[in-house]
Amino acid sequence: MEPFPADLIAQIATKLFRESSHTPTTGVPAGVPHGVPAVAPDNIRERLPTIPGMASHPNPLAIPEATHGSFPNVPHAVPVHSMNPSVAPSPMPGSMGSPTMQSPANPTELFGRAAPSASTPAVRPMTQDGLQRFVHGVRHQTPVQRNDCLGGEATRVRTRYDGIAAISSPTSQGLDVGSIRNDFPILNQRVHGQPLAWLDNAATTQKPQVVIDAISEFYATDNSNIHRAAHTLAARATEAYEQARTTVAKFLGARSEKDIVFARGTTEAINLVANTYGLRYLKKGDEILLSMVEHHANIVPWQMVAKRKGAEIKVIPVNDRGEIIMDEYLRLLNPKTRIVSLTHASNSLGTILPVAEMAHMAKRYGARVLVDGAQSVSHMPVNVRSMGCDFFVFSGHKIFGPTGIGALYIAEELHDVLPPWQGGGNMIKNVTFEKTTYSEAPAKFEAGTPNIADAVGLKAALDYVSRIGLPNIAAHEHSLLENATQQLSAIPGLRIIGTAREKVSVISFVLEGHSTEEIGKALDQAGIAVRSGHHCAQPSLRRFGVETTVRPSFSLYNHAGEIDRMVDVVRSLARK
Repeated sequence: MEPFPADLIAQIATKLFRESSHTPTTGVPAGVPHGVPAVAPDNIRERLPTIPGMASHPNPLAIPEATHGSFPNVPHAVPVHSMNPSVAPSPMPGSMGSPTMQSPANPTELFGRAAPSASTPAVRPMTQDGLQRFVHGVRHQTPVQRNDCLGGEATRVRTRYDGIAAISSPTSQGLDVGSIRNDFPILNQRVHGQPLAWLDNAATTQKPQVVIDAISEFYATDNSNIHRAAHTLAARATEAYEQARTTVAKFLGARSEKDIVFARGTTEAINLVANTYGLRYLKKGDEILLSMVEHHANIVPWQMVAKRKGAEIKVIPVNDRGEIIMDEYLRLLNPKTRIVSLTHASNSLGTILPVAEMAHMAKRYGARVLVDGAQSVSHMPVNVRSMGCDFFVFSGHKIFGPTGIGALYIAEELHDVLPPWQGGGNMIKNVTFEKTTYSEAPAKFEAGTPNIADAVGLKAALDYVSRIGLPNIAAHEHSLLENATQQLSAIPGLRIIGTAREKVSVISFVLEGHSTEEIGKALDQAGIAVRSGHHCAQPSLRRFGVETTVRPSFSLYNHAGEIDRMVDVVRSLARK
């Protein structure tokens, strides 16, 4: 091997040492959740009606009556009030799958991993020989394994965005937030002279270098239209695009990659369903059930279709915490219910809806169920089959992927009966001026040239999340949510909107005497990015008597120090 100058080795070693001395150690969770089984309300199974004559139900796609009492356990986020660091659970697996656990005698005793000490190193020293071998690999562009940022004994190498690599040793408990932050180049900047604290994750998440690299590499080496070409680049592009579809299917627990349709995002995917299933099967007098906490993207498309078809929208109310009132949901369900379209987690309040239970209830009336997973896929494991939904939608930019790409899961039994939405290339088998025959799903729903590069970027994002492990991400975010909730609640005049027992890492609040715009600007001057406004969820906020809120939202690269900075700004405003 060609020897390297000692001064180069010394420079890189110095850089590594400095990083090890300045890696943030705050924000490591005090506990790790081991899954909370979904529980239906008291006597809910006994109150489920039996609908006679389901086989003759007027819905041409009616589902046979579900088995009485079939409520599979579905992973839920951890209740905000239930952290108990004194109980030691079994080790958390690092995979994406739903964790298994023995039901504790005390349902709140689900946590207990102690936080790593502040002295836990984020970077291990490297020997001179090892450093020389590593630098040689970088110079000759040897592929380097990326750090999965999950606890373990092996030292892993992660390529830095600036071309210099760090040797990362994730902590054996919790997430190594400092290492994870190094994966996101946008976080390495100052805004108004202050380090950027990105607390606007419910609007969009930042992109790790691995996603940026995947998109750049596609355009640099593989760029081509897909399918129907004999040349090498077309074959490579097609393979990359279809591998992305397979990754999405696995991530959602779908039966097959054929169940996955790429779309621009959640909004387009919901519009696709509304304009295929909705237009074909809704008729005058039919009912569409939506919850009070829906995003506008899961309201407006159904309003448009309902107006055209003469259907009626019914709204499932929420209580003062922002939770679905299940008795009212049961009361609204009836044989006229054709579609139940629900957010999995509210973007304005953070509330997690019991979508698995609600889907099973809806199926007893032959209704189809759509779940909007835009705010859930980056926070908790999802399995569309155990959830029992017919459609599931999400956006890539909410889970560290690119904008302009998302996915729609369509249950297999609906592939052939749903009509295409848009016409053009790729979605056809044969075209004459007299007649066109369509491709099978999923091509049937993907007219024209797709967003190939961003599908590749989405695959890289899902792989990144899978390596870290959604249960581990959820644990970290839960600790941040508890921290922020406790500190903000102590500020005089501050009111938190949405206090559900099960939430994703979103807090909405208002402060007496100060507009939400004023608070957002003050936080921005401190380098802290939050969302202030109605969050495209006006009905949910008006339920609580407000038009706008300030909404910080947390993700895997946030740490407790950023929450402290945010609270300090809000507290100083409250004193004025």
